[in-house]
Amino acid sequence: MQSPQNSKRAPAWTKRETLDLIAVWGEASVQAELRAKRRNANIFAKISQGMMQRGYNRDTQQCQVKAKELRQAYQKTKEANGRSGSDPHMCRFYDQLHGILRGDPTTTPPLSVDTWKGGVSCNSEVDFVDEEEEEKENA
Repeated sequence: MQSPQNSKRAPAWTKRETLDLIAVWGEASVQAELRAKRRNANIFAKISQGMMQRGYNRDTQQCQVKAKELRQAYQKTKEANGRSGSDPHMCRFYDQLHGILRGDPTTTPPLSVDTWKGGVSCNSEVDFVDEEEEEKENA
């Protein structure tokens, strides 16, 4: 049986609070730190402080767990939408999450093989040119 202290749950995240978490988590400096370090507890402590500055009372673990849940929902949606013949899926906050997770190595493969030219290229939006546009440029 759990003790009364452990049975208390934090209040559910509101839409506004989640959007603010995404905003703090998506700051360029935070993203740079997350990409540079394997252990990220200190970074999520900073995110928690950012949430406190915005008037919320969320600790490091709560911010870390919510960010993980959001990342997983984004990844599942992205994978489902990548399957041919499947109906389009959306998760809550997809557009905001896409803004910060689209280049994340855990959500996007870093390299793709270009069989047309026989090389390897970075997987960025700039690398994908419509074949018709390429033919027009070469004509």
